[in-house]
Amino acid sequence: MKKNVHEIEIKLDKEWKSALDATFKKKNKEAKIDGFRKGAAPKEIYLKKFGIESLYMDAVDACISIAYKKALEDSKLVPVIEPKVDVTGISDSNVIFKFTIITKPEVTLGEYKKLNVKKEKAKVTDEEIKHEIDHLREHLADVVVKENGVVAEGDTAVIDFTGIVDGKEIDGGKGENYPLEIGSHSFIPGFEEGLIGLKSGEEKTLELKFPENYVEDLKGKDVTFKVKVNEVKTRVLPDINEDFFKDLGYDDVKTEEELKTKIKEDIKHRKEHQIDDEFVDKLLEKASENMKVEINEEIIDDEVHRMIDQYATQLQMQGMNIDDYYKMTGTKEEDLHKMMAPEAEKRVKYRYLIEGVAEIENLKFTEEEIKARAEEMAKQYNVSVEELVKAYGSMDVIEYDLKMHKALEIIKESNE
Repeated sequence: MKKNVHEIEIKLDKEWKSALDATFKKKNKEAKIDGFRKGAAPKEIYLKKFGIESLYMDAVDACISIAYKKALEDSKLVPVIEPKVDVTGISDSNVIFKFTIITKPEVTLGEYKKLNVKKEKAKVTDEEIKHEIDHLREHLADVVVKENGVVAEGDTAVIDFTGIVDGKEIDGGKGENYPLEIGSHSFIPGFEEGLIGLKSGEEKTLELKFPENYVEDLKGKDVTFKVKVNEVKTRVLPDINEDFFKDLGYDDVKTEEELKTKIKEDIKHRKEHQIDDEFVDKLLEKASENMKVEINEEIIDDEVHRMIDQYATQLQMQGMNIDDYYKMTGTKEEDLHKMMAPEAEKRVKYRYLIEGVAEIENLKFTEEEIKARAEEMAKQYNVSVEELVKAYGSMDVIEYDLKMHKALEIIKESNE
């Protein structure tokens, strides 16, 4: 057993008897006993019919929190995850709980200041600037009808189509006035390419084959698509002028050169953030390699469960639940757990590393500094300080966040 695993036994007498009495009163209200209305049967009669064991389960549930509180008070331990609990003894006079409490493992820091990790410098090429400007022009492009024009790559063809397999129309394989961007690869191979060169009003029959990785009842089958082009639309890129600058929200930009300068600054700013994140991650990786810590499997599992809960919340925001994800990917919770375990272990290691730095650097903060941090975080999340503290639980959590933030800055600044 690891040093940070503690088994604590707690025996309850008075509390157990009170829980049994309360459970009896609750269950007796619904008990059907001949000769008595519900709730009126004496305890002796109830126990004779159902046995005292019938009270144990609910009474145990009522006593767990009492016993756990006593275990923490007696042992002075600070658990890092929910404990495992077993009932090791039970009778009509007492109950014995055994709590397996896991505390923070022992952490021995190694070198975290002189790690010899190089930080890259953000460089922006002319090609990147051009690519960004082209992207902005594409974003603000007008889609107009291409009069007497033929379908070309990048155009949008508004089509009617019908798919036929084995002489029958495909269920769901028909559409009217469907806007299809040529080159989007949203239809099967050969479909979009087969429309290139057609004009508005023209029709064409496409003889194609469904891919082998398509849906089960269609994969690999020959298919005929009858297609009519109703309209052809094309994208007209805006000119690089003051109207374009204003549409971008760059009121201070007047020339193309000024736009390039602005774009260069934006790209550089993004790269600096990315480089900074990568730099910090490399520092934490190397510093954690220098650290000695033996992390319990239960702690990693707990972190994985937290990550899965967070992922499930993200899926819900996208209109999907976790069960839908499992069905769509053909996976189970165990697969997701296994996939997330390495990242969970890394997160736990990094957390213990930063906590260790905060401790060894003896980081302390005044009440004013903690309040200032709370105000900064509240502003960041667009809530009041009171709402933030309520969400976090206490100002102690804000202080912890401040310590972690400052410790991370120490690691970073000592290596730049």
